[in-house]
Parts: sequence; C-alpha cells; structure tokens
Amino acid sequence: MNDALASAPHQAARPATRVGPADLSRRHLAALRNMITTWAERKRLRWELERKLRDDPYLIEDIGLTRQQADVEIAKPFWRA
Repeated sequence: MNDALASAPHQAARPATRVGPADLSRRHLAALRNMITTWAERKRLRWELERKLRDDPYLIEDIGLTRQQADVEIAKPFWRA
C-alpha cells in the first residue's frame, strides 16, 4: 500500500471528494494541537518521573524501572518518544 494513501484515509474512502484549503487548515491545526498536547504530556510525565526518583526512589522499582532506565527516560527531550 502506498504510504500517502495510508496517511489520508478520507481520500482513499472517497476518491472523488475534493479537499479545500479550509479543510486542510483545520486538519493541520488539529495535528499541531495533538502534537503540542503530546509534547506537554511527555514533559509532565518525565518531570513526575524525575520527582519520584528524587523523592521516593523505591517507587521507580515498583513501576518496573531501574534507576538507569528512569535516568534515560528523564534525559530525553520532550519531542522524542
């Protein structure tokens, strides 16, 4: 399957449907909103992990991580999964 079609299921389902500039703008804004939300969530989770590692290190083991794994996760920038 072509990757371009996989990323645009609305076009694959209705090939005769035209997409106007307003529709593209709404989709781009929605994608941007989702990206920013994801980044904020990653930043918050990594901040909480760092706080738990500092305040209650035994909790890190309870969630199944080693200290090294937690340090690696905390060191990641917010845009990396």
